[in-house]
Amino acid sequence: MNNQQTPIFLGFQKRRRRYITVCAALAVLAAGLVCFGMVFGQTFYSPQTIFRVLNGESVKGATFTIKALRLPRVLTGLLAGLCFGMAGNTFQKLLRNPLASPDIIGVTSGASVAAVFAILVLGWSGALVSVSAVVSGIVVAGAIWFFSQGAGFSNGRLILVGIGMQAFLNAVISWTLLKASEYDVPSAMRWLSGSLNGVKMENVPLLIGVLAIAGGGIMLLNQHLSVMQMGEEYAQTLGAHPSRTRLLLILCALCLTAFATASTGPIASVAFLSGPIADRLTGGGKGNMVSSALVGAVLVLAADLCGQYAFPARYPVGVITGILGAPYLLFLLLRMNKKACK
Repeated sequence: MNNQQTPIFLGFQKRRRRYITVCAALAVLAAGLVCFGMVFGQTFYSPQTIFRVLNGESVKGATFTIKALRLPRVLTGLLAGLCFGMAGNTFQKLLRNPLASPDIIGVTSGASVAAVFAILVLGWSGALVSVSAVVSGIVVAGAIWFFSQGAGFSNGRLILVGIGMQAFLNAVISWTLLKASEYDVPSAMRWLSGSLNGVKMENVPLLIGVLAIAGGGIMLLNQHLSVMQMGEEYAQTLGAHPSRTRLLLILCALCLTAFATASTGPIASVAFLSGPIADRLTGGGKGNMVSSALVGAVLVLAADLCGQYAFPARYPVGVITGILGAPYLLFLLLRMNKKACK
């Protein structure tokens, strides 16, 4: 008996070491990107200067840039990336479909349509736009859930309803942009592109709170999620409650997506890419929640730095991540079509 269990135990230990190593490496990389974003810019500030400013000392020419511009930018990028990565992986694992990402099934479009309406029609800005985006994202997600029920819950039906809802909402956004004054459109387009420009430090405590509550809820339910991936009948046999667990996981993932989108705009493809990249790095298994969240943070921070410094012109972070996500989406669709034809 021990001889049979030894290879299984050794394999488990090997996968666990790999997972911990990958998570540690991603955490170090994310921390390095945060430090790089704080130090480099139009003006170089030494680590000593940054520490002095963060400790409350006033340094002429550096205090405003570090506290009001760079610190909110890197912290918001880090936290939003963690939220997008964890939410995307939750949807994909829960619905057992790589297309089941918040930015594919219409959740982020739900937040975007309210933000665009608030900016262009109501003339709102700042916190009011964020609140409207959060409320709209949750309402649209509820509508997708309602229309996908039918005779019973179906993963495929939810994805199809979400894709249809996304197409409808994108059409509404396009119509609103066409009808708006040309002087109002640039601010809406900046928001829609997904950008860390102009983020405020006030967003950071809110994102920390949402990540602690909703992200903590997902981590607590992660074991049930792993069981549900084997099938609802198997999960029920082990004493799990699939319907209740599914609802709680979706609510937590929706909160992460809605609040992150409200802070940065719909940063494209981060939620879509984080889970598959984390699976490839760690070898799959379990829920890969921590690694997916860290991949999301690395994607946002690295894409923001590339958008600022890698090209002659500056591009919002959502443009860079969108370029990364488009080829993977095409590859995924071709691979799924190939499997269906076999």
